[in-house]
Amino acid sequence: MLLQGFAIPKESQKKVVDFTFNGEPAKIKHGDVVIAAITSCTNTSNPSVMLGAALVAKKACELGLEVKPWIKTSLAPGSGVVTKYLEKSGLQKYLNQLGFHIVGYGCTTCIGNSGDLDESIASAISQNDIVAAAVLSGNRNFEGRVHPLTRANYLASPPLVVAYALAGTVDIDFDKEAIGTSKDGKKVYFNDIWPSNEEIANVVQSSVLPDMFKSTYKAITSGNPMWNQLQVSPSTLYPWDPLSTYIHEPPYFKDMTMSPPGPHPVKDAYCLLSFGDSITTDHISPAGSIHKDSPAAKYLMERGVERKDFNSYGSRRGNDEVMVRGTFANIRLVNKLLKGEVGPKTIHIPSGEKCSVFDAAMQYRSAGHDTIILAGAEYGSGSSRDWAAKGPMLLGVKAVIAKSFERIHRSNLVGMGIVPLCFKSGEDAETLGLTGHERFTIHLPATASEIKPGQDVTVTTDNGKTFTCTVRFDTEVELTYYNHGGILPFVIRNLIGAN
Repeated sequence: MLLQGFAIPKESQKKVVDFTFNGEPAKIKHGDVVIAAITSCTNTSNPSVMLGAALVAKKACELGLEVKPWIKTSLAPGSGVVTKYLEKSGLQKYLNQLGFHIVGYGCTTCIGNSGDLDESIASAISQNDIVAAAVLSGNRNFEGRVHPLTRANYLASPPLVVAYALAGTVDIDFDKEAIGTSKDGKKVYFNDIWPSNEEIANVVQSSVLPDMFKSTYKAITSGNPMWNQLQVSPSTLYPWDPLSTYIHEPPYFKDMTMSPPGPHPVKDAYCLLSFGDSITTDHISPAGSIHKDSPAAKYLMERGVERKDFNSYGSRRGNDEVMVRGTFANIRLVNKLLKGEVGPKTIHIPSGEKCSVFDAAMQYRSAGHDTIILAGAEYGSGSSRDWAAKGPMLLGVKAVIAKSFERIHRSNLVGMGIVPLCFKSGEDAETLGLTGHERFTIHLPATASEIKPGQDVTVTTDNGKTFTCTVRFDTEVELTYYNHGGILPFVIRNLIGAN
């Protein structure tokens, strides 16, 4: 069933909402598609699936099928070659007819760059708690990533994206239910619009030519007029522009000394966030759109950036001020300190104030307090993202205590000087009675030479609880990074020492 996992009461599952779109009456229900995107370089560079999608569009258009006008459709190939063979085949016009116009090349909907939905459909979704769907040929569909208003996000091949756009819903059995009605009043089923392997092979053979690849990639090295007109400083050092909201000098080496600082004691630390299982790197450092009421939005608006120019966190990853404010800013974040509320907020324990994660972290830092994070199993799962470790470090997080970590994210935490610790088997914050309102002291050895990979340490709280964790420094090299305060200072010290 579509609605499993979305906590929609049984009496509301068949709810239909009426709204007006461009002056015309319209309806939306749970599972209806509002975004259909052929996107992501991983799928849109495959001629068979791209031309397959175009053939689906051709068959649908010939039968008179249409995509509902409020469904946001787009086509973002991974290569300019795609445009050439779609035009050569004569099939691009059918994709255009269904709304799948080429919007650009590279990351779009997959990384949250779908843009706003029409206000009428957005209001219908948000005011009636509709589980709206997005179908995209991307490679990521983490919570809150594709679009804030699409809670059901499904990955599909480009031909299936077109099929679901035509159906208008993901709550459909393609084997039994009709996708639509043809211009002569007959029901149209999935098999009526799905091309055979032979049809796809024939159009690939006649339309995908070697010279398309040669001419396209030869032109890459010559750039384009906008790129070629950029002014470049002749300096060997990058000239940081203090007014830039895209590229900003990060503070990783501020006050760095030539001598490694050694282990950082974690004493009487507050819990910044308390999580359950499966917190992904997209929960930690979202790549998608910047919410209008977020700390990152406030930062940008204070610098004269209008909302329409916010762009995404992914596009502004070169600015640490934006990214640290975007850390834990995922709209679907579930923080146990908030007791059931969903969103990028937390409780500042000393004051009891509910505020953004960034504001709470800055209050702790200004008062000289360290912070830690409590988590469940598979903390940091999903795509490996450096900002999912950089962001917490800049927030002042000194340790993460979890049931288990995703492999690469654990390594990234170490690389940024954050201590990863695992609860002992059978234990977690809940079984130990930890509410997240305690203050935590991690009893690490005073010197790096005394810490061994995988050793146990004692953690105590201000209310008398004591438990044992395993320190997840898994290699001697990781201990070296930690002794230096992270991999970045380690590399700089080595480079300076070698000269």
